[in-house]
Amino acid sequence: MSLRRGSKVWVQDRDSAWVAAEVTDFIGKQVQLLTEFNKKVLILPDKLFLRDEEADHGGVDDMTKLTYLNEPGVLDNLRRRYALNEIYTYTGSILIAVNPFTKLPHLYNVHMMEQYKGAPFGELSPHVFAVADASYRAMINESQSQSILVSGESGAGKTETTKLIMQYLTYVGGRAASDDRTVEQQVLESNPLLEAFGNARTSRNDNSSRFGKFVEIQFDKSGRISGAAIRTYLLERSRVVQITDPERNYHCFYQLCASGRVADSYKLAHPRNFHYLNQSNVYELEGVSSAEEYMRTRRAMDIVGISHEEQEAIFRTLAAILHLGNIEFAPGKEHDSSVIKDQNSNFHLQMAANLFMCDLNLLLATLSTRSIQTREGNIVKALDCNAAVASRDALAKTVYSRLFDWLVEKINRSVGQDTNSRMQIGVLDIYGFECFKHNSFEQFCINFANEKLQQHFNEHVFKMEQEEYRKEEINWSYIEFIDNQDVLDLIEKKPIGLIALLDEACMFPKSTHETFSNKLFRNCGSHPRLDKAKFCETDFTLSHYAGKVTYQTDTFLDKNRDYIVVEHLNLLSSSKCSFVSGLFPSVAEESTRSSYKFSSVASRFKQQLQALMETLSATEPHYIRCVKPNSLNRPQKFENQSILHQLRCGGVLEAVRISLAGYPTRKTYNEFVDRFGLLAMEIMEGCYDEKSMTEKILKKLKLENFQLGKTKVFLRAGQIGILDSQRAEVLDVAAKRIQGRLKTFIKRREFIANRNSAVSLQAYCRGHLARKTYAAIREAAAAITIQKYVRGWLLRHAYMQFCSSALLMQACIHGFLTRQRFLRRKRHKAATIIQAQWRMRKVRAAYSHRQSNIIAIQCLWRRKLARRELRKLKKEANEAGALRLAKTKLERQLDDLTWRLQLEKRLRVSNEEVKGVEITKLQKTVESLSLELDAAKLATVNECNKNAVLQNQLMLSMKEKSSLERELSSLADLRNENAYLKNTLNIFQAKNLALEQDLAKAKQDTDDTVKKLREVEQTCSQLQKDLRSLEEKLLNIDGENLVLRQKTLISTPKSNLPGFARPFMDFSGAVAFPSIDQRSTFESPTPTKIIQPPSQGQSDSRRAKLTLEKHQENYDILSRCIRENLGFKDGKPVAACVIYKCLLHWHAFESERTAIFDHIIEEINTALKAEDEDSILPYWLSNASALLCLLQRNIRSNGFLSASSKRSAGSTGLNGRIAQGLKSPFKYIGYEDGLSHTEARYPAILFKQQLTACVEKIFGLIRDNLKKEISPLLGLCIQAPKIQRVHGGKSSRSPGTAPQQSPGSQWDSIIKFLDSLMNRLRSNHVPSFFIRKLATQVFSFINISLFNSLLLRRECCTFTNGEYVKSGLAELEKWIVNAKDEFAGTSWHELNYIRQAVGFLVIHQKRKKSLEEIRQDLCPALTVRQIYRISTMYWDDKYGTQSVSNEVVSEMREILNKDSQNLTSNSFLLDDDLSIPFSTEDIYMAIPQIDPSDIEVPPVLAEHPSVQFLLSK
Repeated sequence: MSLRRGSKVWVQDRDSAWVAAEVTDFIGKQVQLLTEFNKKVLILPDKLFLRDEEADHGGVDDMTKLTYLNEPGVLDNLRRRYALNEIYTYTGSILIAVNPFTKLPHLYNVHMMEQYKGAPFGELSPHVFAVADASYRAMINESQSQSILVSGESGAGKTETTKLIMQYLTYVGGRAASDDRTVEQQVLESNPLLEAFGNARTSRNDNSSRFGKFVEIQFDKSGRISGAAIRTYLLERSRVVQITDPERNYHCFYQLCASGRVADSYKLAHPRNFHYLNQSNVYELEGVSSAEEYMRTRRAMDIVGISHEEQEAIFRTLAAILHLGNIEFAPGKEHDSSVIKDQNSNFHLQMAANLFMCDLNLLLATLSTRSIQTREGNIVKALDCNAAVASRDALAKTVYSRLFDWLVEKINRSVGQDTNSRMQIGVLDIYGFECFKHNSFEQFCINFANEKLQQHFNEHVFKMEQEEYRKEEINWSYIEFIDNQDVLDLIEKKPIGLIALLDEACMFPKSTHETFSNKLFRNCGSHPRLDKAKFCETDFTLSHYAGKVTYQTDTFLDKNRDYIVVEHLNLLSSSKCSFVSGLFPSVAEESTRSSYKFSSVASRFKQQLQALMETLSATEPHYIRCVKPNSLNRPQKFENQSILHQLRCGGVLEAVRISLAGYPTRKTYNEFVDRFGLLAMEIMEGCYDEKSMTEKILKKLKLENFQLGKTKVFLRAGQIGILDSQRAEVLDVAAKRIQGRLKTFIKRREFIANRNSAVSLQAYCRGHLARKTYAAIREAAAAITIQKYVRGWLLRHAYMQFCSSALLMQACIHGFLTRQRFLRRKRHKAATIIQAQWRMRKVRAAYSHRQSNIIAIQCLWRRKLARRELRKLKKEANEAGALRLAKTKLERQLDDLTWRLQLEKRLRVSNEEVKGVEITKLQKTVESLSLELDAAKLATVNECNKNAVLQNQLMLSMKEKSSLERELSSLADLRNENAYLKNTLNIFQAKNLALEQDLAKAKQDTDDTVKKLREVEQTCSQLQKDLRSLEEKLLNIDGENLVLRQKTLISTPKSNLPGFARPFMDFSGAVAFPSIDQRSTFESPTPTKIIQPPSQGQSDSRRAKLTLEKHQENYDILSRCIRENLGFKDGKPVAACVIYKCLLHWHAFESERTAIFDHIIEEINTALKAEDEDSILPYWLSNASALLCLLQRNIRSNGFLSASSKRSAGSTGLNGRIAQGLKSPFKYIGYEDGLSHTEARYPAILFKQQLTACVEKIFGLIRDNLKKEISPLLGLCIQAPKIQRVHGGKSSRSPGTAPQQSPGSQWDSIIKFLDSLMNRLRSNHVPSFFIRKLATQVFSFINISLFNSLLLRRECCTFTNGEYVKSGLAELEKWIVNAKDEFAGTSWHELNYIRQAVGFLVIHQKRKKSLEEIRQDLCPALTVRQIYRISTMYWDDKYGTQSVSNEVVSEMREILNKDSQNLTSNSFLLDDDLSIPFSTEDIYMAIPQIDPSDIEVPPVLAEHPSVQFLLSK
């Protein structure tokens, strides 16, 4: 083994057996390790095992797939899988089952059995059903008997595994029986019966089998169960009389004590009152009710076929054993004698005698004495107390042993053996290897049996290895076989074998365990497998295949002796109870000096074991190794040391050793090249054949211990370590090279960054200096510029001063001259103005005097007019009361309006017309009030105008100021009143606005109410329609039931009628027959329907003959319509329309005969059996559905669904005439009431039912055929095909190699299949209703198949496969979109489960998703169990990412544990719905009406004379 620093290894640990570690250093010959617990260890390399650091988190389902097949690798793989509740694992063909100690009902339901039925072994996840199915298929295919060997220690789940095997075998091989108790049911029910009498609680298991059981299930040639047989081995008889705490006796005793009245009748009480039960303080099992188990045992007895009398006798015998154990003895008066100890013992003795139904004194004598027969006569010897107790216990053990054997024999007789059966499957449920602190005779026998089975197991494993090598065509001749024959010789070989020496010691009365041990060591002391115990001279140690076991021999002789006490036999054979006496048949007298008959338990067990091995050798074995994960019986607790011990005891590690002796490492060429191809990249570039690449890689590495098979490369032990070591070196070199390149890249990036920084800094400095130089140059240039501008300014300033002085002088001179001219002009103008003003004053004075005179005259006149106006105003002031009256009138109108508003609120629910009238009145009132308010406003405006005039007059006339002031005060009052009126008007307007709002709200409420009323009316109308439809359906069903009852009355055989009624029957036949010419022409007068009386003439027979011929012609027409493909016209099926028109013309729906309808159905069924089902079935689905719709419409239109009173009115036809003809005769026999309502529509209704069944049958056939066709395609689509390897960007396709199939070709085949399906259906004009239903069910089947395959096959739960399936689902989505909803329906919704599952597979960063996000966002349709299954099986083969976090897995596991405890969990698989998804009404409502009137007669039928009526129409 090549190790290096960083190598991953396994190192032994005292507590955990093996722990993971990593090589950190080499110190001399030792290796320094760092364990997973951060502990440093120094150890030799020989004690280490390599560990696969790339092992999958969920483990592998087959141990042979492990990279390193060794003890710690096997243990770690089981631990990984057990943590995910994956309790089953393969080791080649061996199944390892780890007891989960929790209920997993989803693994064992009927749907799971259906999935494993017929599946190739190893294709699905490991399961006990896979082993059972493999044995069953091998038996059927090879016609060879099989056997399934289930082993394991107590509590490992052997019994439950056996139950599951038998459950599966009865599922695949069960047969329907006429009685209630079938063979398979009896076989299954024998388990609880044998558990009650053969199982007990031990320190390790609450339901431990204390016997070995071999169930042989027999099958007939067709693979159905035909019989069964059960064999038992080595029942632990000593448990009946002796148990240790915390164990229990057999379950049946506790069940009997909890049986209530039955226990009271046998004087039984709590188990603590009985010596055989109170030696342990455990009386009840956790979660188990003894009373319920008692009823279950009684039920099992009923099913097995044990009568109630026998059941009572069985439980009476058990009660007798319990009472027998309470009999105690005390020393008698004589020497070495014994008597009954006390009254309580005497009571139990009497009860035992009563229950055994034997003589009390004889029972006492049998227990306390022994008789020895001599030549002189019988000598009676008294027994002391210890001998009497031993005799009592021997009797109890003998009775229980005989009772158990009787039960097994009864089960075998009840189930029945098929003597003609040549094929059997045997299920062996036997105790596993046992090694306790104290090991006695039982452990010796058990381990002896396991040694025998281990030898058989080794031969089988070696044979499987050879078969594997032979299958792969490699050389295996030099592989060494590991055998344990030396241990078996030590135990069973004569004359010095251990069993032979034990039997010899038992035959001598004075022999003890010391003499036996001494003789054993004297004869076999040199055997390498036998050692003497260190601390006891009488104990010995055997080196078994599973390890060394030390046996204590102090009870070997007593337990091996199986003395048959003749007194016991004579006592119980004389019992008055036939059952008890049947257990102990009378034995012939033998001349012996003792009443004891010696029999060896070990010899008998050896013979049984030899017979078992012969049986197993004649069968093909299958192995199941059950493992108990912990001693506390707790779920999710994995004890490494205990499991490792069980793997050794179960032979699993022995199988690993056998594999290690050959080629333990096996890799497919694809896996090998994927893993080790990087060791020879030049080979990968130039070659495409994976086998040759593998060979070249191995030769390049100079490995010799390998062989190349057909599909795999086989490597000897250690070779894979060398390959991994070299692979690790290559990866190390590559890693170093990558690291070097990465470091170079980082340093170069740092250098470039520093160089860029230096260049930037230099540029900044140069820029700073350049900017400084530029600033100096700029300042110098600026100084020169400033000097230039200063000099220029000074010169300009001097020049400007000179100019301004000259201009000032010129301006002064020009101003003086201009002012002189202005003064002259001003004086002239002033003189002119003075003259003009003087002249104007003279004229204005004359005008003013004249004007004042005129004004005086006007004022006098205006005063006179004002006085006159003042008098008028005083009069009007007295009329102010009129305004108050108007105000009062407005208030009244306002009150009236308020009252009307309240009245409007009360009458809001009145009709729209009243509301409209009220609204109109309110609007008119508002308009009138508005007019009045406008008038008031106008009056107020006029008043204001008048007040203004008065004010002007008062200002002009100061004399009347006081009177005018009084009037002004009255005007102020008027203003106040006017303001009050305005406020009132505003309040009224606000109330009016509120009224308008209330009115609008009332209108809205009314509209809502009207809308709700309309919705209620629509709902009521829809409910009325539904009610009418339901009434019609109910009336139709009632009518059909009534007609069927009446038809039953009519079809009653005449022979069953009273004798006096027969003449009337004959008379009725004579009356009815002459009217045969008036009947429908299609009827066929068969002898069962019409019996001609002898008085009929030849004319009647000729007429009947013609009628028969005409009927035959009609039948020919219908047959040709059905057999010929008449096609379609304008989408209407011609055959259906022609058949319907013929039936209408022949009045077939009005007759009481069904012959023609039966003929149609028979012809259709015959047509359906044609070879070309792809075209025939859609064609007849279209025709049959069309004919059914036409028939349904005819039944509805003709009133066939109306009341019987209406139908009976039209009795003028055949039915009426028959009823009239039969009226009087049937009065005498009470049939008149029944026949008077016999309707002629009975054949039509029956035909409708038959036609409906025919449509459903055709639909089911199409659906089933589609599923059969698409199943192989789906099998190819669930897993992505292997694509070509590409290395270094180059394709490795060789020129001579055929191109591989593209990944999408499988999905293209699905699309082509769907397209062909749609073309077939649409070409046959199948209604879209049926196409939609078929498409929905096909896509539902696709969803179920893909989803179940995804959950059952781990290789499908990968990232790459998820992408592949997702791309295929996208293709299906395109097809659905193109097909449209008319034909596709809800097909896309049917793929909900697989879409969400695949979506979960392809998302990244699953570990960041919480369970709530997964359940609500990603997979809302999936259950927690399904999500858990996908999460634990997922592995990323593309990017190497991990599945969901451990917290999410733990959370899901807790939910599943709660569901398992509540028994509410279902399987994680989906069930296929096989129901018909429509009814007759659905067809009638979905398919549009068909008018057959425009259908022309096909040319095939045109020449037929019976269809001329169609041509005439």
